[in-house]
Amino acid sequence: MSLAHRAIGILAGGGSLPREIAEYVAARGERVHIVAIAGEVDRDLSSFPVTTVGWGQIGGMVRAFKDADCSDLVIVGSVRRPDLAALRPDLGFIRSLPAILRIIAAGGDDSVLTRVVRFFEQKGFAVVAPATVAPELLVGKGPLGCIAADVAQQKDVALGFSIVRALGPYDVGQAVIVSGGRVVAIEGAEGTDAMMARTAYQHRQGRGVLVKRPKPGQEMRIDLPAIGPATIVCAAEAGFAGIAVLAGGTLAAERAKLVRRADEAGLFVQGFEDAPAGKQEDCRPSHSWEPVTIDRLAPRRRQRADIRKGAAVLSALAPLAPIQGAVVAGRYVLAVEAGEGVGSLLERARGLHQWGRRYSARRAGVAVLAQEVDLEPAVANAAAAGLAGLALVGEPCPAVEKAAKEANRLGMFMVVLRALAGRA
Repeated sequence: MSLAHRAIGILAGGGSLPREIAEYVAARGERVHIVAIAGEVDRDLSSFPVTTVGWGQIGGMVRAFKDADCSDLVIVGSVRRPDLAALRPDLGFIRSLPAILRIIAAGGDDSVLTRVVRFFEQKGFAVVAPATVAPELLVGKGPLGCIAADVAQQKDVALGFSIVRALGPYDVGQAVIVSGGRVVAIEGAEGTDAMMARTAYQHRQGRGVLVKRPKPGQEMRIDLPAIGPATIVCAAEAGFAGIAVLAGGTLAAERAKLVRRADEAGLFVQGFEDAPAGKQEDCRPSHSWEPVTIDRLAPRRRQRADIRKGAAVLSALAPLAPIQGAVVAGRYVLAVEAGEGVGSLLERARGLHQWGRRYSARRAGVAVLAQEVDLEPAVANAAAAGLAGLALVGEPCPAVEKAAKEANRLGMFMVVLRALAGRA
């Protein structure tokens, strides 16, 4: 197909990347058609052919791209997790409902996004990465501005890369904050900006480094990490020393403005290569776990799967950082504690949810906690967060039995985790 007839479709969320990609495509003489998601797009796209649809208008999305003769499809831009109860579905949505329900049931971000790609491929489109049509947006090796990371900061970057790599199999966030060799925050379902904001609020970061990179096995065509001027603003407000990303694995939006703001704020923004495969840590758990119920209430089968996943996260991070807990719901890791304390972890998890799912009157989610936590406030905080139960990595004891009785009274189960031989 000649350039004159080829059309690139862009399914656009928020931020500047949809428009920037359209500009790069048009500059090469290729045609572009943007389908903008209503309520997500926050930039003027009127200089390009654009169709605006709601989240529930799947039929409208597909029809707009086909009417524009789009063969390749780029899915880019920030989006919020849609609430199925608020959707206004069209006929295409209803016809695709079985596939959509399978997407939602996938749970974690990686599984959901992989199925989104598969859905559009089944509609006849080739889903391509933003970097495929606009390679100019990729961050290369080295600093973008005039400031570079020093030796101590480079060590923080290496630790941050190791944390994200260790969490990759569990579909946890692609960003962490490290300060002076200590992990200060791990991104959960709240996203990078919210993680930085809460870290600034807690005033614990010192001159920390934001480390952002793809997770191992991440769907790079649809979920490539990105930074932009707003990232610089958040990092500067939090008092960070800089931002480190994986070279060749991160997009830089509005690069000129990003670099100018970083230099003015005294922050480095730098692309780093990953450690060679032979030097990467093996953080896989060396054992699996069997939940042992304490007192009357017991977890259901799906909750047992959540418990095992949370315990695996704690075990994977143990060689790298002292982590006190994780919250998992529907096989999706909502939040991981990193020095903030269990109380803050549970409070934070209270407002987080999976794709297409919000907490209702029915309790959902499990907190998996380390042995040394103070159980009395943990039980109360878990109940306030609407969780279904708690799992403790440790052994039964009088304090655990007392906490289990209180948890049962509040409608939650409590288990301890018994280690079993063999890989998890």
